[in-house]
Amino acid sequence: MTTRVEFHTGVADAVDFACRLLRKACHQGVRVLVRAPGPVLGRVDRGLWTQVERDFLPHLRVTTANAASSQARRSPIWLTDGEPPPGSPPVLVNLGAEMPASLDGLQRIIEIVSAEPADAAAGRDRWKRYRAAGLTVQHHDA
Repeated sequence: MTTRVEFHTGVADAVDFACRLLRKACHQGVRVLVRAPGPVLGRVDRGLWTQVERDFLPHLRVTTANAASSQARRSPIWLTDGEPPPGSPPVLVNLGAEMPASLDGLQRIIEIVSAEPADAAAGRDRWKRYRAAGLTVQHHDA
């Protein structure tokens, strides 16, 4: 199965956008891995608790050490600041500057790129690398 790659660019608030996307995925029963630097993950974590009152989204910070835990298996949303741990959900939302080293097991990658110049430049680099890997990339302009 080929990995689908989608870019959402020009996003005003990447964390808010990600939380709305995660809410939709969770309500559809889709398991998602969110990959971002630690401080951004902290904002995502808070957003999943507070974005919509009385609509908590179950999530867990996951590392290689706890990826096989029963809590991780039950959590529909995994948060990580590194490479996807073993047994990760098949959908990756990337809020980081790097693409994952391996695409194994990923059915879909959603890249969220803000309007900030440095983020946009890193997004263009990832786009080129996905294309060089032979993947079709779909674009959505926010």
